[in-house]
Amino acid sequence: MSESSAAKRPPTIDDVLRLRAAEPVASADGEADGEAAEGAAPTRIVEIARLAGVSPITVSRALRQPEKVAEAKRRKILEIVERTGYATNPHARALRSGQSNIVAAFVSNLQSQQFCLAVQGCGEVLEPQGYQLMIGQTSYSYAKETTMIQSLREMRPAAVMFTGVIEIEENRRALRALGIPIMETWAYPRDPINMLVGFSNIDGGRMAAEHFAGRGHRRVAFIGRRSGRGALRLTGFREGARAAGLDIVAELSVDRVTSMVDGRRALAELLSRNAAVEAVFCANDLLATGALLEARRLGMRLPDDIAILGFGHNDVAEELPPGLTTIGIDSRDLGRQAGSMILQRMRGEMPPEPIRAVELTLTRRGSG
Repeated sequence: MSESSAAKRPPTIDDVLRLRAAEPVASADGEADGEAAEGAAPTRIVEIARLAGVSPITVSRALRQPEKVAEAKRRKILEIVERTGYATNPHARALRSGQSNIVAAFVSNLQSQQFCLAVQGCGEVLEPQGYQLMIGQTSYSYAKETTMIQSLREMRPAAVMFTGVIEIEENRRALRALGIPIMETWAYPRDPINMLVGFSNIDGGRMAAEHFAGRGHRRVAFIGRRSGRGALRLTGFREGARAAGLDIVAELSVDRVTSMVDGRRALAELLSRNAAVEAVFCANDLLATGALLEARRLGMRLPDDIAILGFGHNDVAEELPPGLTTIGIDSRDLGRQAGSMILQRMRGEMPPEPIRAVELTLTRRGSG
């Protein structure tokens, strides 16, 4: 085979192994992984089973479903887990001590800067105290939310935080049954599960309508989700528009918000149906940033041709002329407050205010 034809063929496993032997991957401590110290390999569950004189499935049950294993047998397994170092498994740590250092944080969308800032603020409070955040994404999906909540029974975290509130009653009951601190945020229901740091989404919708009225806009539109917080913001927007005499010419539903692309598509669809719309309230920071990008792509002058108002500040939108006018909160501060309350509960203390309200503010820029 010629050199040129050999270069074009896909690499075989032998090729990969030869390359790895010539250039081993560096490990975290600076040594090549091929030079790891003897005995560095992690203990496997089959080894735990051999030392305990039980089957691997029994070891797995002892770590994940302890109620199904006899107490004497379970204690023996956990003693070996402790001695061999297999206790790096968070399930095992929780079983040994009855406590966990993991706080589960479920965010609606990891691409939203607001949710990430809130989790970061929470971590700034909890991590110096020895707790670690484990983050999951619900993607605004009730099905995903339910699956994640069901997994908490086995995970046995020290506490749980949500960037939202739990609406399904079965999920609320499951969370109460965990007997750990539960923090809900980003809304202001009358009956949170355990603790809450939030705000009124209905008030946020009213603020949007009042802002448009104050700027002289009359033909307005809404882009957002028709469930959860989006529905509350739409309710407030309708109330505010009715009180101010505004005409809501369109309400565009975007139930699955994954990125700014959804906002671009939504504004394009809205304008294709309602060319005379003067102002649009996007009830989500990703939707608003995408709408701003689409308006710029179309060569529209903001806010002369159309005004755009978002919900939730976003650094990307701030850097795009003329900037995005938004209604929002200090998300990092919300996270810090949530973390402080969670820490109090984990220490056996009752926060003086288990339900706290944060202030909504309107930041004016050239888009609105």
